[in-house]
Amino acid sequence: MIYMVVLCSCIIFLILLRMTTLEYARPEEPSWDEDFADVYHDLIHSPASETLLNLEHNYFVRVSELISERDMELKKLQERQSVEMDKVMQELGKTLTDQDVNSVASQHFDSQQVLENKWASELKQLMTIQKQEYQEWVIKLHQDMQNPNNSAISEEIKVRPKQSTATNERMFEEQILLEESFTIHLGAQLKTMHNLRLVRADVLDLCKHKRNQQSGVKLQRLQTALSLYSTSLCGLVLLVDNRINSYSGIKRDFGTVCQECTDFHFPRVEQQLQIVQQVVLYASAQHNKKMNDRAELPNGNGGNEDKSKTAERNPSNILPGEFYTTRHSNLSEVHVVFHLCVDDNVRSSNITARDPAIMGLRNILKVCCTHDITTITIPLLLVHDMSEEMTIPWCLKRAELVFKCVKGFMMEMASWDGGTSRTVQFLVPQSISVEMFYQLSNMLPQIFRVSSTLTLTSKR
Repeated sequence: MIYMVVLCSCIIFLILLRMTTLEYARPEEPSWDEDFADVYHDLIHSPASETLLNLEHNYFVRVSELISERDMELKKLQERQSVEMDKVMQELGKTLTDQDVNSVASQHFDSQQVLENKWASELKQLMTIQKQEYQEWVIKLHQDMQNPNNSAISEEIKVRPKQSTATNERMFEEQILLEESFTIHLGAQLKTMHNLRLVRADVLDLCKHKRNQQSGVKLQRLQTALSLYSTSLCGLVLLVDNRINSYSGIKRDFGTVCQECTDFHFPRVEQQLQIVQQVVLYASAQHNKKMNDRAELPNGNGGNEDKSKTAERNPSNILPGEFYTTRHSNLSEVHVVFHLCVDDNVRSSNITARDPAIMGLRNILKVCCTHDITTITIPLLLVHDMSEEMTIPWCLKRAELVFKCVKGFMMEMASWDGGTSRTVQFLVPQSISVEMFYQLSNMLPQIFRVSSTLTLTSKR
């Protein structure tokens, strides 16, 4: 009885303390990022939207010019080093030894690293300056637009897009886009309408900004900008290995695309990856601590086995099926990228619905429901490139598995978000044949319930 009285007194004291704290505490001030987000959202939905896009394009052209200069200088260095190495190899065994060749190769590598670091520093400095100038200009323009008597507004919003002077080598080639769209209804009693697309394209084509001046590209950029701070975000699943960096493979190519345009709203992708790495290391440390505590228990079963498995794992890497996210405002059609870890097992022909990659897709779709991502692009075959073992039966079997699993996950979505209409894009590699594409297209309406059209005829 005394214990209950003391406990109730403590609870009442904590409630009063919290009420007093809330009453006299300073109101939480909005951060700079929140203020800038609100200002940008207002401007992009105003007549100044074209001005913002033109200004972003001008900055994009400047970055493109700097990247072209970098590529040209690196190319000249490599050509010069190639000529020097050829001369050295001709003298090998005559006046030069293997040690001399290794010394020259080491000098070439150091020179290339110095040059790459120099250009990386210049590119980072340029993007930092652009981001600061852009944000200050946006804030000033918003303040001026609040004053209806300001006559300088009409001049401020006349920012014309600058024509790119980049070389034709850096122009993106227009690929023939194959796309099929479907409307489906899912659910037993309360049906929800969703849009499905089957698209043949390179995964990075959804991220790259085209350097031509076609109106369609500008409209796509406007659509992405309008939905940046909204409840209709666009996501993309990128298949990566277990290392968190941007140094190899598809991660390096993705990092290169991110560097081609300044991100005015979010940290650079390298900074985001550093934060992810810190979180992974912390989570691994906590997991190891828990495993060690469990192993020290007198009745702990399997503690030694779990400890050995933990010791074999690199704490800085993630496991297949796990993923991390990065945020972007400088990509063409994507706001959020889900970096899903997969291993060589995805190339096998006998994976099941319980495979880590499939379960990773389920978890990604759940995150989409809780974070207002209404459009998501998924690699249908769980690969970005085709290889010899991916025969027609392999593709059909893999597509059927992913279609059926995603259908089940989408039906689960109704319990996660109340049945929000979504768009799911199934992406197949650019190298897939036209015949294979249409075979997959014919499979989709057989698995999903595609809405049929109603034909009205006159009685006359």
